[in-house]
Amino acid sequence: MTHDPALLVRPLAGPQELDLFNRLDYVLDHELPDDLATGRRLPEWMWVALRGDRLVGRIGWWTGRPGTAPQALDFFDLDPELSAEDAATIGLRLLQTATAAVVPEGAPRPEYGRFMPADWREVPETRTRLERLFGVLEASGARPLVERLRLEWRAGTAVPEPTGRLAFRPVRDREDLLALMTPVMEGTLDAHGQADLATGLSLREAAELHYDEELAHYTTPLAWWRIAELPETGEPVGFVVPARNNYHPIIAYIGVLPAHRGHGHVDEILAEGTRVLAAEDVPNIRAATDVGNVPMAKSFARAGYVNFERSINFVWDAPGAAGA
Repeated sequence: MTHDPALLVRPLAGPQELDLFNRLDYVLDHELPDDLATGRRLPEWMWVALRGDRLVGRIGWWTGRPGTAPQALDFFDLDPELSAEDAATIGLRLLQTATAAVVPEGAPRPEYGRFMPADWREVPETRTRLERLFGVLEASGARPLVERLRLEWRAGTAVPEPTGRLAFRPVRDREDLLALMTPVMEGTLDAHGQADLATGLSLREAAELHYDEELAHYTTPLAWWRIAELPETGEPVGFVVPARNNYHPIIAYIGVLPAHRGHGHVDEILAEGTRVLAAEDVPNIRAATDVGNVPMAKSFARAGYVNFERSINFVWDAPGAAGA
C-alpha cells in the first residue's frame, strides 16, 4: 500500500466533530447523535480520512450494549469523486488503521453490515460506489457472508385474522424457547445460523448463542413472544419473536420446526407476530430475511411486508486474516 503523506487518518476528537463525519452521507446518519449520547457509539470508534480540509473517507463501529466492545462495523464510506485507485488505497489505509486502533489485538473482527437500495445493482453510480467499498473489504481479507432483504409492514396494511389452524401462547422463559430454537437450527436457510454451525457448534449451542447475544437483550415484554401449537394436541409447530430494538418494532426471529415445514404454517405464525405489534399501534414493523431464503421472503410478501432496501454482511473469518 503506497503511503500518501497528504492523507490524515484519525478518530473524531469528540461529538463536536459530528458535522465533519457527516460530510459524507449514509442512511443511518440521523441515528448518530442519539447513539453518541447513549454510548452505542464512541468518538474513538469513528474515524475520518482527510486530505487537507476535504473528507475523503469515514468509518465507524457500533454496539447495542453500551460499555462493551464494538459489535458491528456499520459505517464505511468513501468520497464518490475519488478515482478507483484512490478509493482502493485510501479505503484500505482507513480500514486497517482504524481497525488496529478500535478492535483489540487477537479479538474477532466485528462483521461489516451495509444497507443498500433494493435496486443497487441496476443503478450504475450506486453499483460502482458499493463495489469499490466491497473491493476494499475483500483486499483486507473479508468475504461476503450474505445479502438480505430488508422488509417493512406499514400501519394500515391488513393483518389476517387467526384461522384456528394453530393456537398461540406466550413464551414462558429462556428454556421454553430454546427447546424449539434448537431443532429449528437443523436445515436452517439462514446464513448466519449456517455459519455458526460451520464453526463446530452443536444445534443447541448455536441456538443458545443466538438467544444470549440477541434475543435476551430486547427490553420489550417476553409476553409478546409466541409459540404456535396444534390446537388438538398442543404439539409445538413453531414460534415468533416480536420485539423492539433500539430503533424500530421488529420481527426478530421466526421459526417452524422441521416436522411441520411445508404446510403453510409460517404464514400464520408471521401473522400472529404482526398482530402482536400492530396492537401496540406501531407505525411500522421491520424484518429481514436472506435473499436465498425464498420461502420466508414469499411469506413476508404475502403478509404485506414491502422490500424497501437490501443489506449485505462481510466477515473476516479466513485462517490468517488480520484480526480473525
